[in-house]
Amino acid sequence: MIHKQTLIEATMAGAAIMKEYFDKQFTVTSKSSLNDLVTEVDHKSEAAIFEIIKKRFPNHYILSEESGPIVQESNYKWIIDPIDGTINYANGIPICCVSIGLERDGVMEMGAVYNPFLQEFFFAQRGFGATLNEKRIHVSDKDKLTQSCLVTGFPYTYLDAPNGPIQVFEKLVRKGIPVRRLGSAAIDLCWVACGRFDAFYEHKLQAWDSAAGFLIVEESGGKVTSLNGDTYNPYQPGIIASNGRIHEQLQHVVNGGEVE
Repeated sequence: MIHKQTLIEATMAGAAIMKEYFDKQFTVTSKSSLNDLVTEVDHKSEAAIFEIIKKRFPNHYILSEESGPIVQESNYKWIIDPIDGTINYANGIPICCVSIGLERDGVMEMGAVYNPFLQEFFFAQRGFGATLNEKRIHVSDKDKLTQSCLVTGFPYTYLDAPNGPIQVFEKLVRKGIPVRRLGSAAIDLCWVACGRFDAFYEHKLQAWDSAAGFLIVEESGGKVTSLNGDTYNPYQPGIIASNGRIHEQLQHVVNGGEVE
């Protein structure tokens, strides 16, 4: 129970920092590329999250987007994105969140995603289902890809690779399938979990982008795999998360097939 309480408190602490600085002046710098941004608020949110986790569990392993791995011998690993959707946040777009997953012995046990601007708190614990603001959520029941509403993201590298993000996107939209691009993978996953989207796919994510969200999808009755259909592992780049009913249809397109 103390792990769950710590997860919730840490997520809330990071979100409080996001709210405090939203739409105000703060420094923004680039990391690996022009649009791979980090703000001083990312660091402040991360510090607030760290303070709570380290106070309760000083010996736990932590993997965070801004600080990288803080390696310790522990069965537990906290996987943290202090602001998922930094570009949105830096531009005053309130589609962004804190995302924290808790892994035990290599298995994701809990995940929390909180968007303080929409006041939506998603939570899942393995084997106990998923909730939005403490109410159970479930994936949609659509069974045809052509009648689905999808969401994706575009990485800043290998856009022109075979069956890459642009090609897959074009195939789908040319068939009239709506594909949204919100700019926060964690929110994308949560919105699949609660049935707003029928599936999410992306070619390149980091572990902190999906650690909490993929568990929330699974615990809401959805299916999550790698792009080729293998059991999902957040430490590899590609992901398909769906209501399960359209999973194979979308996987077929993502891997070079045509929309059927």
